[in-house]
Amino acid sequence: MPSMQKSVRNWVTLVPPVKTVVAAIVATVDVEAATVAAESVSAVSVNDADIERTELASGVRVITERMPEARSVSVGMWFAVGSRDEPAPIAGASHFLEHLLFKGTEERSARSIATAVDAVGGEMNAYTSREHTAYYLRLPVSELQAGVELLADVVSEPAFRLAELDAEREVIIEELLMSEDTPDDLVLTALYESLYPDHPLGRETLGDHDTVTAMTRDDVASFHAQWYRPSNLVVAAAGALEHQQVVDALGPLFAGTESGAAPLRNAPEAHLQSLVQIDRPIEQVHVAIGWRGLPLADEDRYAMWVANHVLGGGMSSRLFQEIRESRGLAYSVFSSPSSYSDAGSLIVYAGTALARLEELLSVTDDVLATFLADGITEEEHAVALGYLEGSMLLGLEDSGSRMARLGTGLVTRNDITSIDEHVRRIRAVTTEEVHSVIRRVLGSPRAVSAVGPLGKGSAALERFACG
Repeated sequence: MPSMQKSVRNWVTLVPPVKTVVAAIVATVDVEAATVAAESVSAVSVNDADIERTELASGVRVITERMPEARSVSVGMWFAVGSRDEPAPIAGASHFLEHLLFKGTEERSARSIATAVDAVGGEMNAYTSREHTAYYLRLPVSELQAGVELLADVVSEPAFRLAELDAEREVIIEELLMSEDTPDDLVLTALYESLYPDHPLGRETLGDHDTVTAMTRDDVASFHAQWYRPSNLVVAAAGALEHQQVVDALGPLFAGTESGAAPLRNAPEAHLQSLVQIDRPIEQVHVAIGWRGLPLADEDRYAMWVANHVLGGGMSSRLFQEIRESRGLAYSVFSSPSSYSDAGSLIVYAGTALARLEELLSVTDDVLATFLADGITEEEHAVALGYLEGSMLLGLEDSGSRMARLGTGLVTRNDITSIDEHVRRIRAVTTEEVHSVIRRVLGSPRAVSAVGPLGKGSAALERFACG
């Protein structure tokens, strides 16, 4: 949606597959306390028997989770198409389409859509990613039927009025300009281009000024007609509902629509660009480091989550402690993995003053070298396991989080891993498995991007990029 503002962390796909809502739930505990934390949060039950799935005759996949005590329902529609599926001349079409769908259908104006949601105290939003696009609502329980009908109308019957298309074009161009003026966004845009050169995974999800300016009504309408088909659609809902309610509400809505085909995707080649420097007259130098990581279904993904938490995923992490707490080199420093159907990455980000850039790079190099050589300690292992399990469960307290877990899981992997299985897999990760995945990822070539008043720091960045 146009109202959604990007942040550094929006640039990466955070895994585990449900949102984590506590920065470091067990940041300062020792091994014994971490074990207690893991045992206590595991007592929170999520009943996977309340999850039901149906595939409609049209090809639409429906998945719901019943939450009897909830006062709300969340319902969303996930389409298995994103920015990587766009031809280069219309890069940004998925995001443009996301903006336009809430601008009205043949029967509903943009105002009437907004009024219908506001009148019941609801919330409506959407987002575009590299491999899927989602539209979702949160409403009172009594409004489930109306919500399903509204979403179905919005995604299947857009009006594509020229005046609204031109207005949204200007909004998106402003969004691009805002991103270019935000150095922690820009440095990650450059990093992705370096990690996936000449591949759509490396493109900015918004597109660029040229493609957005040139986008026509026919371009957007044709993209919608090609990909917004029942076989590419997952409908997910959670709250005080019955599965059959959602199935019945959807039944007539997509009947008679041609099923469609899934996008054909080419995996990125192995090469990457080692260094990108963008000189800007700002206060800090923003630095991002990236390695090719793991695809969604990789068996090492649980070990990767543990490794990431120890490296830079929380307040107890090595990067946070060494760079921020011990030396005050940066306010913001973190690491995060992202995963796609056939590729993935691990990134590290920090920002510092030019005068301290060389020290930041040196400390970062030392942390990475030790991490690669020695792996993690038993204490770090216990803390990471407790964090992953606890934050996963805490992230399932509302209907929106439950809906997002179902929709994202089904549209990306056509499967939902049970909470019990996630917990079992997290607990089963060993320190040696973590060290193995560290060597696999951090032992590969890395890409570096930097944005800021580079000056004499340029030479230090060149040395750092060489590893």
